[in-house]
This record gives sequence, C-alpha cells and structure tokens, in this order.
Amino acid sequence: MGKDSAQRFDRQRFNLRILIESEVREQYQIEITHRFAALENVNDDEDVNMTWENIKEYIQTSAKESLGLHELKQNKTWFDVECLGFLDQRKRAKMQWMQNPSQSNVDILSNVRREVSRHFWDKMRAYLRAKFEELETNNKIQNIRDLYRGNNDFKKGYQPRCNTMSWLSIS
Repeated sequence: MGKDSAQRFDRQRFNLRILIESEVREQYQIEITHRFAALENVNDDEDVNMTWENIKEYIQTSAKESLGLHELKQNKTWFDVECLGFLDQRKRAKMQWMQNPSQSNVDILSNVRREVSRHFWDKMRAYLRAKFEELETNNKIQNIRDLYRGNNDFKKGYQPRCNTMSWLSIS
C-alpha cells in the first residue's frame, strides 16, 4: 500500500454537486471569505507549513459546513468490519517489518498477508454464492425483473465513474 493509497483513506469527499445551486455556492463563498479574513493577521515570521495547515483546515471546515460530505457508494458489499480488522492487522505487520526488517518480521508479514488474502477471497466467494442462489431463486419463481437486474450487475461488473467539473464556475 503506497503513500497515495494511504492518503486516499484520510481524505474527505465533499458534496460538490450541490454547488450548482446558487444559494449553496453563495453560502460557500461567504464561509471561505470569513475564514480567510482571519488569515490577514498572519505574521511573516510564522512557519510556512503551519500557515498551510491553517489554510487547509479553513477550506475543509468551510466545505464541510456549507456542502456536507459526499456519501460514497459501497461497491463491495462483502467488505465489513471484520475485513477492516484484517486490514489493520496487515498494516501493523507491515509497519513492524518497516521498522525492523528482520527475517522473523518478514515471515510474520507474509503469513498475515496470506491470511488476509484468504479471508477476503472466502468473503467474496460466500457473497457470490449468495448472489447466485438469489438469481436461481428469482429464476424459479419467475421474478424476471430482479433476475435481469442481478444478471446485469454481473455482466457490467465494475465501471469507473468519470467526474468532470467543467460545468462548475465559481465567480
């Protein structure tokens, strides 16, 4: 797991789609203006990193208050709290290996990775088995609508979304 993927979990996604509405856009502009008014009193002697952190926090707070957070669609319904625990276990083993790259830590990391991978595959297989049984049931009881919906989910698979913001102009 690289640095970019680790940062992806920490980012907040704001509901930018509601910026189309003029009232929301004006409210967001007012929030940002008020927050940046506090930055006018910044000394030149302050640390650049600290100033940047303040600016970033002001923008995130304004966006959270004005726009709200965007709820992500759950693509993997089989992924649950137990899976998160396995990911944490893998992360701890990797951090331990990075701090002390001894052979025993390499072995521990390999075993944890294998265990996590096996768990994820088992979860996914159980989920797919349940989906196939649901499709069979819909076929047997002649529930054509749900049968085709379920079939299309398998046929289409994962399709990445393309989010463009060319329509967005804040002035």
